[in-house]
Amino acid sequence: MDMVSLNIVGGILVSICRDMGVTLMRTSYSTIFSESLDFTCGLALPTGELIATGDFCPSMIGGMPLLLRSCVQEIALDELEDGDVLVHNDPYRGGLHTPEHTFFKPVFVDKTLIGFAVSIGHVCEVGGMAPAGFAGEATEVFHEGLRVPPIKIKRAGKDVDDIWRLMLANVRTPRYNYGDFRALIAATDLGERRMADLARKHGAASFAEHVGALMDYSERRMRAEIAKIPDGRYRFQDVMEDDGIEDKVYTIKAEVTVDGDSLVVDYHGSSPQAKGPINATLGVAYGAAYNALLQLTDSTIPKNSGCFRPIRVLAPPGSMVNVNFPGPSVGGNTETHCRIANVVMGALAPGLKERSAATDGATHSNFLFGGTDRKTGEFFCCYDLTPVGWGGRSFADGNDAVGGINGNCPHIPVEVFEYRFPWHVEEFKLVEGSGGPGEFRGGLGLSKTVRCTDTAMTFSYMSDRQKVSPWGIHGGQEGGRAELFIMRNGSRDWLTITQAFNKVSPSKFANVPIAPGDRIKITSPAGGGWGLPEKRDPAMVERDLANGFITLEQARSVYGRIEAA
Repeated sequence: MDMVSLNIVGGILVSICRDMGVTLMRTSYSTIFSESLDFTCGLALPTGELIATGDFCPSMIGGMPLLLRSCVQEIALDELEDGDVLVHNDPYRGGLHTPEHTFFKPVFVDKTLIGFAVSIGHVCEVGGMAPAGFAGEATEVFHEGLRVPPIKIKRAGKDVDDIWRLMLANVRTPRYNYGDFRALIAATDLGERRMADLARKHGAASFAEHVGALMDYSERRMRAEIAKIPDGRYRFQDVMEDDGIEDKVYTIKAEVTVDGDSLVVDYHGSSPQAKGPINATLGVAYGAAYNALLQLTDSTIPKNSGCFRPIRVLAPPGSMVNVNFPGPSVGGNTETHCRIANVVMGALAPGLKERSAATDGATHSNFLFGGTDRKTGEFFCCYDLTPVGWGGRSFADGNDAVGGINGNCPHIPVEVFEYRFPWHVEEFKLVEGSGGPGEFRGGLGLSKTVRCTDTAMTFSYMSDRQKVSPWGIHGGQEGGRAELFIMRNGSRDWLTITQAFNKVSPSKFANVPIAPGDRIKITSPAGGGWGLPEKRDPAMVERDLANGFITLEQARSVYGRIEAA
């Protein structure tokens, strides 16, 4: 296959996926899609192998291959019809967690199935014990919302009304869910049309040949990248500070064995699965390992199942990286995924020093709330993410206040947040001095203070890094920790949730009541530093001090700038 044709077809496939994502973003109802872009779109073979994806949410990019392979093994491919659309969100069938809904539509050319158009999105409201889908105190999957195996929501182009009624009857916001489901389906409709047109243009046989060659090319590129890592066994570990139910740490261990142009990521030794919802599914364990390798290798490698062929993942069942039914897992894809990915990156850091990075904040500080709109009488929900600082790198400081490594999700703009929901944003700023010191410092965390305006609500929270700081690397120091405080109306005291409501965890809880006038202050963690702080360029220290990125005390005591004024 000549490289010109290969790159043209590959570029078109990626462009289709990106257009699918734009369609989803512009037609969805909820801010988690329209503003935070918590979705991804892809195209797959009839076997479920991923052939192209858009550059949206990394956790879904890595999780999609196992998810799709699991689905196509369960459904009867010979019973699929043109116009069918299937939906799936079961964490135990290759899924990532219950909010992640996968819609996939078969693509036919001359009545022959050539693949699937796929859209995966984090649906804000999925039922369960807490509004907006994050039950920080869940102890079983049944607390986390409705589980849906791969079933047809449209058959031959027509809605399966019973499925729609069933799914919308189990959520608090049926109108918003309906609109978001339609947006996810619209993305698959566009992907199906474009993929079929491309196959007809080239001919089905030639199209299949191009797709196969593209996946083989991606595999060769990844193998070449892995071959640059010295052979050996690399180990690293980190912890989740608690699970929302028990006040104890949970350890994630990774041993990465590099042998020539392939590697094995082995999670043996990680803690047994937790009682609370920090467990990762097998799809998350795969996706986090893939995410780590994509971060450390050439970004131009086409993202398809071919590039994952050289990577083998071992995740012991019944551990926190491969939860057994009916263990809860809603926090696994948002919180535990980024911890797993950073552990794999930390393990490989000695072999890839120039490409290594300190950890990012490794949490999304998921802020979930819901209540009844005073004007319409309709229930509303919101899933709001808080950006973190990224880790320092061998050539640059970490980025300030961006989405975590597994999300790539922007925060909801203040104007949209205040217009859509009964909150007033009183403060929204970078946290001075929070980045981990180093030759290249970590990115700064973010602080946001919001005041409830006129509507009583309940809120839930899922986060980490309030007790255990983000780590630095190669002599770099730790980044600042996360925080969450509440101030009741009429009070002047900022209290942790543990102090105010006697919750087990200050970072994982559900259904705390909020009244008008109450304030919440969320601080996200910062990135760790890369390299020894004393090696930092003095001019960069002076610039950071002038811009308010570091404190005067840091300039003097950490970086040795005694003359700092």
